[in-house]
This record gives sequence, structure tokens and C-alpha cells, in this order.
Amino acid sequence: MKSHLSSFSTRQTPQTEPIPGRTDMSENNAGGYAWEIDDWQMFRRFLTLGTEGGTYYVSERKLAKDACEATMRCIEQDGLRAVNEIVEISDKGRAANNDYAIFALAMCSAADDLATRKAALKALLKVCRIGTHLFHFAQFVEQFRGWGRGLRTAVAKWYNDMDIDRLAYQVVKYQQRDGWSHRDMLRLAKPVPKTQERDTIFSWAVGKTTFDYELGDDCPAKLLQVYDTVKACSDKHTILTMIDKYRLTREMIPTQWLTDPDVWNALLQNMPLTAMIRNLGNMSKVGLLIESKLDTIEKVTSALTKERIHKARVHPLSILAAQSTYAQGHGFRGSGSWNPVGDVIDALDGAFYDAFENVEASGKRICIGLDISGSMSYGSINGIPSLTPRVGACAMSMVTYKIEPKVAVMAFCDRFVPINMLRHQRLDDLVTHTVRLPMGGTDCALPIVGALVHKLEFDAFIIYTDSETWFGDIHPKQALDKYRQQFNLDAKLIVVAMTGNQFSIADPRDAGMLDVVGFSTASPQMISQFIAGAI
Repeated sequence: MKSHLSSFSTRQTPQTEPIPGRTDMSENNAGGYAWEIDDWQMFRRFLTLGTEGGTYYVSERKLAKDACEATMRCIEQDGLRAVNEIVEISDKGRAANNDYAIFALAMCSAADDLATRKAALKALLKVCRIGTHLFHFAQFVEQFRGWGRGLRTAVAKWYNDMDIDRLAYQVVKYQQRDGWSHRDMLRLAKPVPKTQERDTIFSWAVGKTTFDYELGDDCPAKLLQVYDTVKACSDKHTILTMIDKYRLTREMIPTQWLTDPDVWNALLQNMPLTAMIRNLGNMSKVGLLIESKLDTIEKVTSALTKERIHKARVHPLSILAAQSTYAQGHGFRGSGSWNPVGDVIDALDGAFYDAFENVEASGKRICIGLDISGSMSYGSINGIPSLTPRVGACAMSMVTYKIEPKVAVMAFCDRFVPINMLRHQRLDDLVTHTVRLPMGGTDCALPIVGALVHKLEFDAFIIYTDSETWFGDIHPKQALDKYRQQFNLDAKLIVVAMTGNQFSIADPRDAGMLDVVGFSTASPQMISQFIAGAI
């Protein structure tokens, strides 16, 4: 056969070329060929993974532009579906960062379609659950529209429809952000208060009310009065009493008191779970969370229950970020260091798995492939400095590894990289190990090729990757077809996206392939159900 003809094959094609006849393949950012995901998949990646930090091949600005344009097309195609997707991902806590859902909701509120605009504004309280979310929305919405009557009415309803005790809490805890304050929002929206108590809260928020008389503890505005008292207080005993009696949060305490371990101890007693996870380093720095303080350690570790994690909507990514920062003994911003407590790290490790939705094992034979190529070590997931796609892939893989009874794990880049994952291994130990592994180009077909070479039978391959594959001499799709034929198995391929780009190695025409978003709380269960044939 002529040599120039031998290179043309539908069964084995270099990844730098499209599979012959597959006009639906596109050149990815690394120069290889893969499939572009549709706009709705891109939309879900945007809402879940975000675009902050960019990727190795794509700048943050370009990645955000592509995602925003896909979002706009989804809104134009089916605005009501877009709003429903936003609400589901935000309300169920599927994403670690709610800002992308808020941004997309702001886009929907400016849609040409009236029904879409109404649905978006109706969903404002569901997506913007706290004051900071509302301020983010105000910042974003001005990029797409003006403050018409519909928008002002929706913001007024946010203030009037919220439970009054919760409203008082929001007004005190989240006073301003992004150049916006409750004073700004109330002056724009001009809500008509339903009750005198709500009117008092509104007046206080715009600076018109001061309290020259003592309010009863059952009055919703009492928290406002307490805040004013604490703000002017110079007596530590009074501060501690107020924290305990009125369940004050860190944001309600003057800065000068936030270096006192007694103040932090008082705050810890009723501290919201998300706040506790974020402030582990601060509590350690002031000497409250240290090895000798057994009561404090027990208080922290016992709070990390599955029930509390789900109730507080604590996302696994938030726990992973907290664990990564806490275990290294210093933050990424600011100064100061601490000695991490082993029991706390262990508790965070267990909490990470508990934060995902309930996952049932498929019982199938599974091969996990971890992409540790150079591009996976660049950028960050949701802007968290310590969480590269490479680290995130290892963390996500352990969710499946700990649940499924029949799992093999292999790391790859342009070659196989030995990795020994232990079923009872702590997450931070694995992450520390993987960041030391060698890097190279990307060949996402390697896990399947390896199984072919070593004659290993699997029912499914799960590959955690950014899909910027380009190095191999066969496409993952072709390798899987060959694997299925050789072993007479209907093997499946699940591709878990670790970045918000628009590419996937999953063939959209193949019903045995699934593309899912990494770090969605629903992803592990969806993967298990797909492998088991339940979906």
C-alpha cells in the first residue's frame, strides 16, 4: 500500500486531525480535535465551574466571553429553561460560587422575551438569598439594562417578601458590597413597608433611624439596636454577652475585637457552618483552635455532620478549599500562620464526601483516568488559588473510588504515570502526592489504550480532564470502539469536565458516552446511575 494512503483511517486517527467523516469535530485550544459541547452544556459548566482564572490555553477574558455568548444564545433559544437551570443549580447548592448564577439571572432579566424577564425577576429571592447576592445582582444588572419599573418592583419584593427576622439579619450582616449598600437599593426600589417593624428596618438601613429607647427582645429591630450598641462598646464582657444572647456573627463585631480568642470562642458557639469552615485559620491564629484546646476541636469537628452540611448548602468545593488552605498552615492573602490540627483536617476530609448528594455504588468494573498533563496544573477552579483542575480531578475521583468496590486508577499525560490511591487515604495526602507527579502533553485515549494493551476488562472509563487532548495517535472515541469490539463489552465513557471551556472528548452521537460537569454536587450520583444503566 502506498504510504501516503496508509495514514488515512476511520479506526485510528492522530488526535491532531479530525476523525475522517466527522465534520462535527473542531480544533481545540491545544491544537487537537474534539467535539464542541452544545450551548446548554457550556451554560451548565459556566454556572458550576465559572471562568475565573482562565486555563492554560485560554485567557480568563476569552473563556468568560465564550461562556457568556453561549449563555446569551441559551436565553434567546429558551429563556424560561435558562431561568429554571439557574434556579436549580443555585437553589440546590450545585455550584460553589453563586456569582455565575446571579450574573446569568441578570442577563435573563434583560431578555427581549417578556416571559423570560418576568421569570428572572420572580426568581430573584431564590437565587439572591443574602444581601451580598443582591448587591452582586445590582452590579451585574446594570451591564444589561436600566432600572425600569419591573426591576425596581422585584427588588422591593425582595425586601418585603423576606421573613422579617431574616431581613433584619441581612441588613446588619451584609451592609455593603461592590459599591452597593441597602441604602442604595432601598432608595432605588422604594418599597412600601407592610408593617411598622419593617418600616423601622428600612429607615435604619438608610440611616434615618437611631434608637433612643430600649426595644424588646422579641422585636425584629432589636438586632439593629444591639449592633449599634456593640459598635460603640469598649467593654469586653458586654461584647461577649451580646454575642451569646443575640447570636451575633463576625461581621457584626468591630474589627478591634477580632484578635481576641474569647470573642472568637463566643462567636464559635452559634457560628454558621460556612463561616466556621472559612475561619478555621483565623481561629487558629488567635490561639483558639490549637492542639491543647480539646473542647474547641470537638466543637469544630462535631459540627461537620452530613445533615448540617446539606442544610447549610455547603459545597464540596468550599470544603476542599478550606481543607487545602488550613492544612498548609497559612492563607493565600494576608499575613499570619498557624499549626494545623490533625483531627480538624480529618473532619474536613470526611465532610468533603458528605457534601455531595447521596451516591449509590453501581457495582460495575470502573477505570478512573486522571489527566495530570501540563494544562491541568494551570489556572484555578472558581478562582481558588490552591485548586487547579489537576488537584480538583484527584479530589473528584476519590468520591467514586471510596464508594465503588471495583475500581482501578491510572494517571496520564502523554504517558502513564504511576499512582497508588488507597481506599482510606486522606484527600490532602493524595493531593500533595499528585502535585509532585510529572507533567506533559495530553493523550486522553491512554486509559483505554492501557486497558487494551494489558487486557483489562472494565464496564466504564471515567476520565477527569480539561479535554485539551492532542498528543496521541488515536482518538479516545476510536480507542473505545476498538476496546468494545475486542472484549465484546458495551463499555461506557464518562468525561468529567474540570474547566469551563467548550470541548469534550465524549462523542455526542454515542449513547454510551456522557459529559458531566466536575464539582456539581449531582455529578457523582449521575455518573453512578449512568454506569449502572439507570439513566
